[in-house]
Amino acid sequence: MWSLPAALSLLMLLLLLLQAPPCRLQSLGTTKLRLVGPGSRPEEGRLEVLYQGQWGTVCDDDFALQEATVACRQLGFETALTWAHSAKYGQGEGPIWLDNVRCMGTESSLDQCMSNGWGVSDCSHSEDIGVVCHPQRQRGYLSERVSNALGPQGRRLEEVRLKPILASTKRHSLVTEGAVEVRYEGHWRQVCDQGWTRNNSKVVCGMLGFPSEAPVNSHYYRKVWNLKMKDPKSRLKSLTQKNSFWIHQVNCLGTEPHMANCQVQVAPARGKLRPACPGGMHAVVSCVAGPRFRPAKAKPGRKESWAEQEPKVRLRSGAQVGEGRVEVLRNHQWGTVCDHGWNLISASIVCRQLGFGSAREALFGAQLGQGLGPIHLSEVRCRGYERTLTDCPSLEGSQNGCQHENDAAVRCNVPNMGFQNQVRLAGGRSPEEGVVEVQVEVNGVQRWGAVCSDHWGLSEAMVACRQLGLGFASHAIKDTWYWQGTPGAGEVVMSGVRCSGTELALQQCSRHGPVHCSHGAGRFSAGVSCTDSAPDLVMNAQLVQETAYLEDRPLSQLYCAHEENCLSQSADLMDWPYGHRRLLRFSSQIYNLGRADFRPKTGRHSWIWHQCHRHYHSIEVFTHYDLLTLNGSKVAEGHKASFCLEDTNCPTGLQKRYACANFGEQGVTVGCWDTYRHDIDCQWVDITDVGPGNYIFQVVVNPKYEVAESDFSNNMMRCRCKYDGHRVWLHNCHTGDSYRANAELSLEQEQRLRNNLI
Repeated sequence: MWSLPAALSLLMLLLLLLQAPPCRLQSLGTTKLRLVGPGSRPEEGRLEVLYQGQWGTVCDDDFALQEATVACRQLGFETALTWAHSAKYGQGEGPIWLDNVRCMGTESSLDQCMSNGWGVSDCSHSEDIGVVCHPQRQRGYLSERVSNALGPQGRRLEEVRLKPILASTKRHSLVTEGAVEVRYEGHWRQVCDQGWTRNNSKVVCGMLGFPSEAPVNSHYYRKVWNLKMKDPKSRLKSLTQKNSFWIHQVNCLGTEPHMANCQVQVAPARGKLRPACPGGMHAVVSCVAGPRFRPAKAKPGRKESWAEQEPKVRLRSGAQVGEGRVEVLRNHQWGTVCDHGWNLISASIVCRQLGFGSAREALFGAQLGQGLGPIHLSEVRCRGYERTLTDCPSLEGSQNGCQHENDAAVRCNVPNMGFQNQVRLAGGRSPEEGVVEVQVEVNGVQRWGAVCSDHWGLSEAMVACRQLGLGFASHAIKDTWYWQGTPGAGEVVMSGVRCSGTELALQQCSRHGPVHCSHGAGRFSAGVSCTDSAPDLVMNAQLVQETAYLEDRPLSQLYCAHEENCLSQSADLMDWPYGHRRLLRFSSQIYNLGRADFRPKTGRHSWIWHQCHRHYHSIEVFTHYDLLTLNGSKVAEGHKASFCLEDTNCPTGLQKRYACANFGEQGVTVGCWDTYRHDIDCQWVDITDVGPGNYIFQVVVNPKYEVAESDFSNNMMRCRCKYDGHRVWLHNCHTGDSYRANAELSLEQEQRLRNNLI
């Protein structure tokens, strides 16, 4: 039998349940979850949710391991370890968005769980829930994309464009100023200018690939608008009276990577009863293009100092313009950024700093290749207002166990210059290969034609593939007789093409004025084969420094090496087999840090058998070993030319795939390395004719760019070398791009000062 108080309690509980049934969360839209707290570890902290543009907390009522598991999976971790009640990670601020969250544990996100509803809570911030996730990332969790961050509203706000109004802006190929138009549910709409702010403009410009916005002469645009409204023939007047023509209101903070992350009201609150833009006109935006996308000035302006010109952040190993592994300059040395805490806001700061727009994608897990050297930053927490990445709060990369497999990368929004419409491939077996055909102006008329293959090499092919949006060039082809070009486009319209490799289009490379091609068109037109991933070889500089020594080796033991041109020319004049050569010996370890295996350019049929060393050489020129004076003059050569390529070692869990023995396949697998020990023939520089002094020891891998790589800037390794006639010391060994320009001298000066301190 129930007692009266117990019966009343049960009745009240039933009434409450009937009155406010547990409701499903509405889709979180930009649902962002984040973990915040003093621990600064990416896998634990106070759980916060973004709703209606504002971050809020979650109450600990009913919250348990299955809810924590759903939250951790949504954050990109494998699972949850535990949860923490009573604001263990500090009390949050703002609304308590969720209370009595109840999940089955199988949901993929919190918006599939039950709760009291948004903002319905009887909690205080002393009850904020914390979560501890397993640090292991989910296998497929490799990036945070704008498209992933958008909810139902965002999926409808598909893209943005600027419609030029002034005649001067219509003439330019790159539109930087005009009326904002938003693609909403498949239709383009203009945005009402009432309440439009510079923050809104900044977000629009970022989406279009521009780093910043500029003020607009709104009075002039209002005059133009009023003239159109007075014109009885203007179709614009009737269109403006329809709500389907307008986006009613946009409200951005200026930190968002996409307009769909802003508060956007498509129509007035009371539907079609009120006009969407009463008395207003379309919002006009003016954007500032980054330095790479501005037209070249006739005369350079004020001479900038080196410190102003030198970037403090860069992108490496990206297949397209505006993407790559993020590297920052600290203490004269370039290093990477750990992906712990990496997100679209921080990635957007990098993009804008480099002259691009906001970030389209923030990538984790060294998805665009691993770096070498230090990991400078971790737990980067930008708010979106910072000018540079180093202005953002962060930790030292070494503080929380980051490895280079955690290197962060980014894909930025870049302006559409229309260059991809001025090049095409024809005749290939796949869309990624073929004869290169370009559109250029001939006698005032735009014409399509072929490119002369004189001087056509990997640098030029790389620019062509990037312009096509197809990534890296795997081959630069000079002989294309087996590919049929487009009828009517067989004539050569571009010759003498020389690219540095950084250009956005072949049309930006230097080339002949009047076309001059020694062999005409047809079978000798330039061609390419493109690929979205490439290898990246880097020498282990530290190993070279640690293993260098001198050996006086008798000529009687150098016959094989002499046959392979591994000695200086003066060896030809010696009285063989009497005498010796002085050799600077060292070990070399060449890593493939790229995203594709490094394979020889030619097939087995053209490999060369070396009887003396009894193996095949698959590459004729693979490394140069040189000793230079401090001003760069060569005083000794290693003549290390032909190579047999193989996987000497691979990390745990990675299988070796290439071996020279028994005419095996040759190459270097991604993540593996090819080691040439100091005691192997030709692993030296012959310094018999070199006098004592200070020198630069230099190694260049893949010096003739015979095999395509994602990054050629790290192919050179240099050391300072001191030789006193009896002993040798190598110090300050580093890859060519690991320090800023002119840093070697300043590093040496600092070292000297430190040595002088008592």
